[in-house]
Amino acid sequence: MLLAIDCGNTNTVFSIWDGTRFLSTWRIATDYKRTADEYFVWLSSLMMLSKVEATITEAIISSTVPRVVFNLRVLCNRYFNCRPLVVGRPECALPVPPRVDAGTTVGPDRLVNTVGGFDRHGGNLIVVDFGTATTFDVVDTDGAYIGGVIAPGVNLSLEALHMAAAALPHVEVSRPARAIGTNTVACMQSGVYWGYIGLAEGIVRQIRAERDRPMKVIATGGLAPLFAQGFDLFDAVEDDLTSHGLVLIHRHNKELETA
Repeated sequence: MLLAIDCGNTNTVFSIWDGTRFLSTWRIATDYKRTADEYFVWLSSLMMLSKVEATITEAIISSTVPRVVFNLRVLCNRYFNCRPLVVGRPECALPVPPRVDAGTTVGPDRLVNTVGGFDRHGGNLIVVDFGTATTFDVVDTDGAYIGGVIAPGVNLSLEALHMAAAALPHVEVSRPARAIGTNTVACMQSGVYWGYIGLAEGIVRQIRAERDRPMKVIATGGLAPLFAQGFDLFDAVEDDLTSHGLVLIHRHNKELETA
């Protein structure tokens, strides 16, 4: 079975794929100091508690945090006796290479989301990922990543606002009942929620104008369902898009090996 590991700046997601479906998915806070042994104790305990009987024989990793990759590779080598594919490394091929400026390094998560999004929705696609950063990935007709937009993430913006203005508290991200807040918390929630709705609408509108063609928009990331509430910009919300993309990239590389 395949272990798909999606390591983001905030959380790392582990998914087990049995060839037809994901048996289970778990997440843990990303920490570059966490050892391979700690990962294994945590993962094996969750597998036992969830009654997931799986023998992991293969693995693939996507990581936006380079310092974490070493211990994840040790985890796969030591405990699952396999050498993981790492998205972004030369030995890990993509179905369609990205078309960007020479020398540009594209975040592995964006490449994986491109593959997953294209498989489910076809080309001429915009993938909006509400993660630590809010990213917009543009997928061409043939499935190639051709560029995009990076904006500060929602929680990052709230943290910066709290740190820069001592009188402003920490607030949770939620959809406010009204745009006009009548207290500090409501004002902040309105500013973040409707501010990011406006950001998404504006960027999508500009991308569509530059591409001069219809483009589907899908959302992913932990906060995607919140920003999709009562808002018709998104054609779909995909909570497992990155894990799906990892499975497809792994399958593509296995097919190349046997070709």
